Amino acid sequence: MSFLGRVVGSLSAAVVLGLTGSPLSAADINSLKEQYRRPLEIPFPDSAPYSPQMATLGKMLFFDPRLSGNKNINCVSCHNPSFGYEVPVPTAVGSANTHLGRQAPTVLNAAWVAPMFWDGRAETLEEQAAGPITNPEEMDGKFETIIEVLDEIPGYNKWFGSVFPNEGITRDTVLTAIATYERTVVSGWAPFDRWVEGDEGAISASAKRGFELFNDKANCAPCHSGWNFTDNKFHDIGTPTEDIGRGLYEEDNPKAQFAFKTPGLRNLTYRAPFTHNGSIPDLETMIAHYNAGGIERPSRSEHVRPLDLSEQEVEDLKNFLVSLTAERTETPMPTLPN
Repeated sequence: MSFLGRVVGSLSAAVVLGLTGSPLSAADINSLKEQYRRPLEIPFPDSAPYSPQMATLGKMLFFDPRLSGNKNINCVSCHNPSFGYEVPVPTAVGSANTHLGRQAPTVLNAAWVAPMFWDGRAETLEEQAAGPITNPEEMDGKFETIIEVLDEIPGYNKWFGSVFPNEGITRDTVLTAIATYERTVVSGWAPFDRWVEGDEGAISASAKRGFELFNDKANCAPCHSGWNFTDNKFHDIGTPTEDIGRGLYEEDNPKAQFAFKTPGLRNLTYRAPFTHNGSIPDLETMIAHYNAGGIERPSRSEHVRPLDLSEQEVEDLKNFLVSLTAERTETPMPTLPN
């Protein structure tokens, strides 16, 4: 995959062929597969074009606890590569050793995600990166202090001088570097991708049936569309919660109440528990939730309703979702400047 790509064309929404429950034709399946084909380039904004040096600097900052107020937590604390850039608990733990109110969203494929956060309050990755760093409950950092700390580290002075020769160490350059690194965090090729590319043996017959269900009877595709399996919109999926989510920013929109950003589905098997508050512990429970239809209330998405999936259909759908997970790879920890 080239990291030097410019903005790729927007991906088409998945084709939804109607909730008929009947088998799809080979032509229909091939058409659907095209809607989920991986892009070959990562989109970088004109304001922050990719360079390996900038991404390397951003990775060091992403792993560096010196950005936090108590020097005891870093971005990886909530976005752990071993768990799909999330954490394997319902909600992450902040700098004061207290659980946060929401689950940490994955950084995977963030280059294709906007707006950011479960409630969409940040438009860009740069804006998003500032939030956890300065939030008193998360990293509790202050940029005035962060800049002073980094400026006293010869290694960082050298890096920033090379990557940002006209600016040096500033709030904006710190956030630009982190966001550039985050855009390079891309899920690997999964069995599903190999099937899309023509390898019929890459996934099981059950997973292929699950793919049909995903786009038809199970009604997943209206929200989980495109190669990253998200429409980047907000939906109330009927989970028990007092958190109004997007409703905080769209008070007059009934459908925004209890609505949260549609998460992508790549590498799901590493990313449990699920939902904005981690209340769904595993993939089986997630499918059961959608099969039952969740809590019926005025804000619940029109796409969420009881599905009446059989045991075999549930198994097929699960096998398809598992096929979206790439083989686990090691993410080496960078050597931090001193």
